[in-house]
This record gives sequence, C-alpha cells and structure tokens, in this order.
Amino acid sequence: MILWKRALALGFLSWLIPFAVSFAVFPLKKFNAPLFSTLMDLVLLVTAGVLLKWYFRNRSISVGEAALTGSLWFAINLMFDYPMFARGPMQMTAATYYSEIGLAYLAIPIFAFSAARLVLR
Repeated sequence: MILWKRALALGFLSWLIPFAVSFAVFPLKKFNAPLFSTLMDLVLLVTAGVLLKWYFRNRSISVGEAALTGSLWFAINLMFDYPMFARGPMQMTAATYYSEIGLAYLAIPIFAFSAARLVLR
C-alpha cells in the first residue's frame, strides 16, 4: 500500500533537488551541453535512489509499489516543470522540453521498478 503523504513529499524533493542543482551548474550548459545533460541525468538517478531508500525505510519493498511511486514522481516532476518551461522564464516548445528534459524523468519509474525487482531476487 502506497504511503501517499511520504510519496508526495519525496516526489516534490525528486523535482526540487535536481532543479536546484541545475541552477548551480547551468553555466556549464553554455560551454559543454552534453556534460551538463549527463550531470543532470546522474543527479536525477542518485536523487531517485536516495529518495526511494527513504520511501521504503523500515518497510518491505514491493515491485508494484515502487513502480507506482516512481510513476507518481514522474508526474510530479512534469507538473512542477510545466509552469517554468511552458510560460515561465525558460520558455520552450513542448517538443523541445520533452526532448531535452521531460523524457529523462522516465528514468525515475524505470529505475524504481528495476531496483525493486533486483532487491527481491
């Protein structure tokens, strides 16, 4: 059974932490965009891993719950990004957003599902 309050709070952090890091390393994008992208992918995965560990703290791991939690975090990340990239200061088209940022968030549910399956082996 999903712990909704914990999942929502950690889902917000799954967006906030990479967003804050992206501001710190954003100047790098101008000089080396592939390095910036790789760093942000790594930050996203490390953040997801740490937050999933916190989510399942003192609980048994369920593959279905991990996949559902990862999917919720995917949706939360898209929801919080939308105002910033659709109408905000970093405005871009939907196609550009999904090709540069949004698609990377799919790593969260994929990672959650895969990690839970590995743990239960």
